[in-house]
Amino acid sequence: MRTLLAFVIIASFAKAETILYRAAAIHPADSGVIINGQMLVKDGEIVAIGTKLATPEVFREIDLGKLQVYPGLIAATTSLGLTEINAVRATQDTSEVGEFTPDVEAWVSVNPDSELIPVARANGFTHALVAPMGGTVTGTSGLIKTDGWGVEDMTVKSRVALHMMWPSLSINTTPKETMRDPDKFKSPKEQAKQREKKLLDIDRFFDDAEAYAKARKQDAAFKLIPAWEATLDVISKKQPIVIHANYEQQIISAVKWSKKRNYQIIIAAGLDAWRVGELLAKNNIPVVLDNVFRLPQRDTDPHDINFRSAGILHQAGVKIAHSVKMGNWGATEIRNIIYAASRSMAYGLPRDVALKSITLHPAQMLNADSKLGSLTKGKEASFIATDGDLFDIRTNVKRMWINGKEVSLESRHTRLYEKYKNRPKPKGLRQ
Repeated sequence: MRTLLAFVIIASFAKAETILYRAAAIHPADSGVIINGQMLVKDGEIVAIGTKLATPEVFREIDLGKLQVYPGLIAATTSLGLTEINAVRATQDTSEVGEFTPDVEAWVSVNPDSELIPVARANGFTHALVAPMGGTVTGTSGLIKTDGWGVEDMTVKSRVALHMMWPSLSINTTPKETMRDPDKFKSPKEQAKQREKKLLDIDRFFDDAEAYAKARKQDAAFKLIPAWEATLDVISKKQPIVIHANYEQQIISAVKWSKKRNYQIIIAAGLDAWRVGELLAKNNIPVVLDNVFRLPQRDTDPHDINFRSAGILHQAGVKIAHSVKMGNWGATEIRNIIYAASRSMAYGLPRDVALKSITLHPAQMLNADSKLGSLTKGKEASFIATDGDLFDIRTNVKRMWINGKEVSLESRHTRLYEKYKNRPKPKGLRQ
């Protein structure tokens, strides 16, 4: 009994521990850089941040020396934990069967032992939004932290947003005679009808969802239907819809649709978003860009347009976040989101906005900014310490804390490096 009591006392003391962090520079993200900064953290929460902080009588100090501190990075719209090896079907869980599956919950399927999660963590990503694919209304996403024992421990916020793949509005003008499979040929008129049908199906789906929400509100004994239950937060404006759309006509169509239905939306992918920046800004619609390192869509587009896209959108007044494409390959590239932001910065995006695009802006889009996204009093102590400028490719993330707890930066990459760095020399070879 005494042993148990002692354990409880020690655990309570450890939980309430106050730590003062010192660093060469602290980048809060929502304010200017603090040179020779200090940050006071108690029980995983930031108590104060500045240069000469008042400290309590009992505290522990961690001096990070020449390291620089940044908020933990957040990757929006990813397939992290849902895919592992592209060529092995058993490791793929990114998509569900069906066109309208709002009740699919992506974070439930996250593999906590995925080797891709530590790789993303090793380059500074403390959190990621895991979203479903497949069909038109694909399901709901969840915000996870990149460290934890099992998916329940990793999930920070479930049911963050409903995701929808907007139908393509382009017309295939390839002549039937030149098609590899002529049986699949559809005339422009047939394609237009097919396109209109898809848009009509979306409207019918949300008409039914609103009718269900109205009926459920009026009748407490109403029979619950999981698929419609998953749309209630969208209907009540508590949850945004992330609309995945790349091309100009798609984005314009999605914006008009959201205005008509009075829904809160976020545009993801956004290859042509720069073309309609004023429209997006006017309607207060943020954009998650995943096309920075992609060739221009048209021969007539400037060669560097995707590098300049974020800067153009920012100038128009659009809130932007950087991410990677969803799916198999995108999950392996989350660590490189930093370099998408740095390339945008080199082509016109202000430095402070580039930092916000991978910290504060995604947190705000996902309604998680009360705890994440910046180093601010009252927020969660999730941060990283680097040995240089975050946007310099030569910089390494040296240490990481999530909710006040320091986590390992070991990954498959570091294990292989240590293994082969220490390999024995083959016998019989000259020294």
